[in-house]
Order: sequence, then C-alpha cells, then structure tokens
Amino acid sequence: MAIVDTSNTTAVQDLFNSKVKTATDNSSVGDAAKSATGNQSLGKDAFLQLLVTQLKNQNPLSPQDNGAFVAQLAQFSSLEGINTLNDSVNNISSNFSSSQALQASSLVGRSIIIQTDKAMVDTSKSMNGSVAVTSAVGNVSVKITDKDGTVVRTLDMGAQSAGTSFFIWDGKNDNGEVAPAGTYTFNATTKNDKGEAVALATSLPATVTSVTLSKTGGEMLLNLAGGMGSVKLSQIQTIGT
Repeated sequence: MAIVDTSNTTAVQDLFNSKVKTATDNSSVGDAAKSATGNQSLGKDAFLQLLVTQLKNQNPLSPQDNGAFVAQLAQFSSLEGINTLNDSVNNISSNFSSSQALQASSLVGRSIIIQTDKAMVDTSKSMNGSVAVTSAVGNVSVKITDKDGTVVRTLDMGAQSAGTSFFIWDGKNDNGEVAPAGTYTFNATTKNDKGEAVALATSLPATVTSVTLSKTGGEMLLNLAGGMGSVKLSQIQTIGT
C-alpha cells in the first residue's frame, strides 16, 4: 500500500492558483468599480456590488477575514445612514424655504424698519426714524435733503446717550411749509472731542411691494416701494402695519 504524505500542499496550492481567480486580482474588482461607478462618486449600490464581487472572487485557501468582512458591512451601513440623513436634511431645507417664502409674502404691503439713509416719505403725515448712537455725545443733528441734494430740514436732537435715539419729522421744511412727497436722504451726524463731524447710522421705514425668491438657495429679497431697492429678509429690524 502506498503511503502519501498529505502534509505537503504545494501541488494542491499550485493547482488552485492556476484555476481560481483570487480576490487579489485587481482587474475583477477594478472592472466592477468601473462598471458600477463610472465617473460618479461611490454610492451604496456600487459599494454593495464591489463587496459581492470581492466575496465571489476570494481565494478559497485564504478567504476573507471575518473581522474585515464585518468592518465592510459596517461601512456599508454607515454609508446608507449618511444617504438617509442627507435626504432628511434636504427635505428640512426645502420645508424651511417654503416656510420662509410664505413668511416673506405676508410682508407685501406692510411697513418695515431697516438700516438705511433714504426713505420714501408721505409728507402729509409725520415720519418716525432712529439714530444709532455709539457713545454719549453732546449733540446729534439730522439733515434731511431732497432728491436734488437740497437741505429741506435740519432736526436738532441735542445731547444723546449711547443707544438708539428716535426722531420725528412732520414733513415740513425749515420755513414751516409742507415739503412735497418723495424720496429723502437723512444724514445724522455728531461731533467728537476734536470738533470733527462723525456720521451716525439711521434706521428708516420702507414699504414692501414684492418678494424675489433666490434660484440658487440664497436668502430671498424684499423689494421696496419708491425705487428704494431691495433688502434681505434678515436685515429687517422691525415689522410695522
């Protein structure tokens, strides 16, 4: 009876190496990656296809390590979770944009307060405005000029402490006559310790006529009456009637 030494597996190894396409053959995995992804980023379907291709072409004498296989499954689960999260965030963003558009549309025809130096004024009634005073000063004045740059009224607000200081223009010029309705510029100034004029920011009312929605996902714009331009929704300080 012939005795065969089965401890020598060199012949068997050579046989399998010649007949079996192993997982180390990069052409199989590479072809799968190319067919699954093309020029696109690796998605969960392509990831799963690559994983199945790797398992189908693994070496029977050196199969896929259990730990590595579990790690790949965990990666697949994480990828699927991230895709689900992205879909949820996109839905939330879409709902937020719709809500913001509805909110902005309700402002059409209403008066808002924004930081600006120009306002469309109906001089038949009084107009309220405010000045942002950065520190306590001895005197604040507001010069009101018409569209031609002519000063029609100077409001002397006197000494003001730091904060927001309010003023009222009754629509009349320095001669006590009612000025014509139109666009006016409000220049608020004070003087520093050296007697130099310092400009101050003013906040004035404006009327919203329409809303422009951004096509790129940016912030929507509120279009103002009287050719006052547009402002972002976030620039509104106060909403009036």
